[in-house]
Amino acid sequence: MQEDLLINITPQETRVALVAQAAVQEIHIERSLERGLAGNVYLGRVVRVLPGMQSAFIDIGLERAAFLHVADLWQRMLGNGDPRQGSAGSAAPAIEKLVFEGQSLLVQVIKDPIGAKGARLSTQISLAGRLLVHLPQDDHIGVSQKIEDPALRDSLRQRLGALARQHDPAAGTGFIVRTNAEDASDAELLEDISYLRKIWSALDTKVRTAQAPALLYQELSLAQRVLRDLVTEATRSIQIDSRENHERLRAFAAEYMPAVVDRIQLYRGERPLFDLYNIDAEIEKALGRRVDLKSGGYLIIDQTEAMTTVDVNTGGYVGARNFDDTVFKTNLEAAQAIARQLRLRNLGGIILLDFIDMANAQHRSAVLDELKKSLWRDKVKVTVNGFSQLGLVEMTRKRTRESLAHLLCEPCPTCSGQGQVKTARTTCYDILREILREARQFNPGEFRILASNAVIDLFLEEESAYLAELSDFIGKPIALQVEPAYHQHQFDIVLL
Repeated sequence: MQEDLLINITPQETRVALVAQAAVQEIHIERSLERGLAGNVYLGRVVRVLPGMQSAFIDIGLERAAFLHVADLWQRMLGNGDPRQGSAGSAAPAIEKLVFEGQSLLVQVIKDPIGAKGARLSTQISLAGRLLVHLPQDDHIGVSQKIEDPALRDSLRQRLGALARQHDPAAGTGFIVRTNAEDASDAELLEDISYLRKIWSALDTKVRTAQAPALLYQELSLAQRVLRDLVTEATRSIQIDSRENHERLRAFAAEYMPAVVDRIQLYRGERPLFDLYNIDAEIEKALGRRVDLKSGGYLIIDQTEAMTTVDVNTGGYVGARNFDDTVFKTNLEAAQAIARQLRLRNLGGIILLDFIDMANAQHRSAVLDELKKSLWRDKVKVTVNGFSQLGLVEMTRKRTRESLAHLLCEPCPTCSGQGQVKTARTTCYDILREILREARQFNPGEFRILASNAVIDLFLEEESAYLAELSDFIGKPIALQVEPAYHQHQFDIVLL
């Protein structure tokens, strides 16, 4: 099945849609103001050592000093390279014996700053690829604990060791096999080894000339991560609507993934890229509870802290010859829709599926097979159990990032978190896109935004630069007007 990747880039956010069979399968969003630091590698300077806490504060060029605990120190000189143990399995030495004020250290952020706390650091560098994690300071090969088969673990370890030596006998062989490398070919593993070693080589070169504090390696942008993680042989095209980022992405691909370069295309159409496949409308639908099926049936999806539940209903579908056939056909269609919705909404953790009750064992087996077949395209690890005694299908899907609803919405203060509304910032970006869309169709003297106080405040403060840029781009003034009766997600754009 062929796939297309659509990349929409604006100054405030990057949005990526994976489209297959003319339907959106996945949505990825990264905002400029909310991009994390985890994974970034810095040359830091020790500014304070705290023996009582067995910790040190490191200046990496941020507003607050970052935090390094002795347990996160990698010290090959201690004997066995274990960051947590000394030469004979004893406890690690006191931190004041390992670091000193003014010392330069190569560190990586393992936890973003939260509130008044600075970022947490480690001196154990790890570089994530699509199938592997490279540990350039180590020589051992590990395998994800999610791969449980002992024979498969040993086979992967031996294959990877041989491939790493084949690629470059002089380079380090420290790697961890990720879960999604379970069925990877030798060619795919070699491609990842090459990619990760290039990154480490470039980083290692920078260390020699950098002055602390300095950022040496930044975790890839969303567009680059998509190129690394989502592009397969089935990917027909990668379309991007930003000329500058198109060149940047081609340069990245030429360096690390040369086979992909020719598939990266600059979108030059008049209509917004996401309008081609109604992706904004799909995002709106993905934030709702109800999903309508073509047959007339529907799904109800409820996401909670503990689990996600999916309820299947026949709705207005009465097209089959008898009730059993009606239920069976609705459940078959629902199985396909559920697989797509899990990817689109990025739902993870425990998931309970409540299909319509089927008395026929063959029907239950066919529905389960259809579900597994549809889930096979999911790049995230999924485990599906059979029907329970209560008639429910239990499954799990690995959490890899925030769900779409958690990313775009926040708990509603009016109903104490029982419902959700779009954030003011999401509404701001919806408004900016709508004005751009309107400006291509109409030629008014002025645009006037009518929105809630929270949205207008953002436009006057944090988002004022983006609003001014848009006004300059379309060549029209944009006025703001507070509507106290509007909720946070409501707005109107008046053409004057």
